[in-house]
Amino acid sequence: MEIERVAVIGAGPCGLGVAKYLLAEQKFKSVTIFEQRDKPGGVWNYTGDEGVSNASLARPIPSQEPQQPVNGIFTSPVYDSLETNIPKSMMQFTEYPFPEDTALFPPHAVVKDYLHRYADELLPYIRLQSLILDVNLSKKHPKPEWSVTWRDLKTNEILVEQFDAVIVANGHHNDPYIPEISGLAEWNQAHPGSIIHSSSYRRPESFSNKKVIVVGHSASGIDIANQIGRVSRHPLLISERTETTLSPEQAAVSKSFPEISLISVEDRRVQFADGHEERDVDHIVFCTGYHFSIPFLSGLQPPIVTDGVRPHHLYQHVFYNKEPTLALIGFPQRIVPFPFSQAQGAWVARVLSGRLPLPSEVEMERWIGDWTVTRGEGRNFNTLAFPLDASYINFLYELSSRAARKDGLENDGNGKRPPFWGEKEKWTRARFPLIKKASQALGTRRGEIKTLEELGFNFERDYVPDAEARL
Repeated sequence: MEIERVAVIGAGPCGLGVAKYLLAEQKFKSVTIFEQRDKPGGVWNYTGDEGVSNASLARPIPSQEPQQPVNGIFTSPVYDSLETNIPKSMMQFTEYPFPEDTALFPPHAVVKDYLHRYADELLPYIRLQSLILDVNLSKKHPKPEWSVTWRDLKTNEILVEQFDAVIVANGHHNDPYIPEISGLAEWNQAHPGSIIHSSSYRRPESFSNKKVIVVGHSASGIDIANQIGRVSRHPLLISERTETTLSPEQAAVSKSFPEISLISVEDRRVQFADGHEERDVDHIVFCTGYHFSIPFLSGLQPPIVTDGVRPHHLYQHVFYNKEPTLALIGFPQRIVPFPFSQAQGAWVARVLSGRLPLPSEVEMERWIGDWTVTRGEGRNFNTLAFPLDASYINFLYELSSRAARKDGLENDGNGKRPPFWGEKEKWTRARFPLIKKASQALGTRRGEIKTLEELGFNFERDYVPDAEARL
C-alpha cells in the first residue's frame, strides 16, 4: 500500500518525536502536524492560573467531546514548581541532548524551551491552533483513506482534509479522572473550589494550615502531597486505592487511609472504606490520573476507547490492528516518554514508508490475545514499568533494524537510528526512585546538581552484571 499523506495529531514530545522519523524516511509527499495550542511542546507549555477550572464533579467515564479552550487557553496540568522525575540523560531525545549546564532534573520551563528548540525545524509542517474534531475512516476508495476534520481556532472555520495514514500523539493528560463518590456534587456546590483535580493544582500556599486529603499516591500524588504537607495542618490525609508504604519523610507528617466512600456537606465530613471518618475537612485534591480518551476517534468501530482504562485493538501498543494505517504513539503508562516515542516513531515511519512489513491481522490479533493473558484486561495491560519499558524499546530497535535499506537515507541507508538502552541506561532506569530521592534530599540545592555522579551514582564504579540481572 502506498502511503503519501500522513497526519500527526499533536505537537507535544511524542508528536515531535515521530514527525522527525517520518521526515527522515524521505518518502511521503506530505507530513502534516496538527496542534491545538498556539505553540509546540504540548502540556509543557505552562499556563499558570489561566484557563484553570474549579469545576470538580465526578468524571468516571471518558469525555465524548474534544478538549476545549477556557478563555482561549488550553490548560496545562504543569504546576509552578514542577520538575521532571526523570534524569535529563534519560529524559532527552536520543540525538538532541539537554545543554550540559541543565539541572539533573530540569524544571518545567527548561523542558518547554528544550522542546521549542527541538521543534524549530518542524515548524513548516505544524498547523498551530488546529483543534481536531473528528477522524473518520472511509474505504470507498481503492485504498483506505482517513478524513480529518478540524477547527481553525484563528478563524473558527471548520475544515476537512484526507490522509492515507493518521498518527495520534496527543498524550493522555487532557481528560481528568475523578471517581464517583456519594455527596461529591453537593459538596462541590456548597464549597466551590475546595475540591480540585491535580490538573488544576498550581502551588501549595492556598492549603496553609488547612485540613487536606490527597487522593491517589502515584508520581503526581506523591509530589503534590510532599508540597502540601509542608504547609498544611498535620497529619496530611492520603487516600489510596491500593495501600503503599509512605516514605519516612511523608510518614512524619501524613496518615494513610483507604478509598473515600462518602462525602457529606454536614460537618465537612469524609468517610473512608474502612468506616473511619474525618470532619472539618477543608480541601480534597484528586491525584487520580486521567482517562484514556480520544474523543475524535469515537466513531471508530471496533473502538479503541471504551471505559477509559486502556486502549483496545492495538498491536504492540501502536497499530490499530483492524486498519494499521492508524497508529498511536506514547500512550503506555510508567514509561520514559521522549525516547519511548522515538522507538515507536522509528518503527511506524519504517512501516508506513514500506520498508518494513507488519504481520497479518490474525497474527496481530493473536499478539493482543497473548498479551491480555499475560497482563490482564485492566490497567496492567497498558503499563510498561521497568524492566518492560527497556525490553520494549530494545525490541523496537531490533525490529526497526530489519527494515529494507534505501540509498540516500542516513545511517548508511538504514534510516534515522532509534534509541537503544544499553547496560548503563538500564542501570540508571532501575534507580530512578533512588536518584530522585537523593536529589530531593538536597532541597533547594538540587538545582545545582548536573550529573548522576554528583549525586553519588556512578555506573562505571558500581555496575555489577549479576546483580543487575536480579533487579
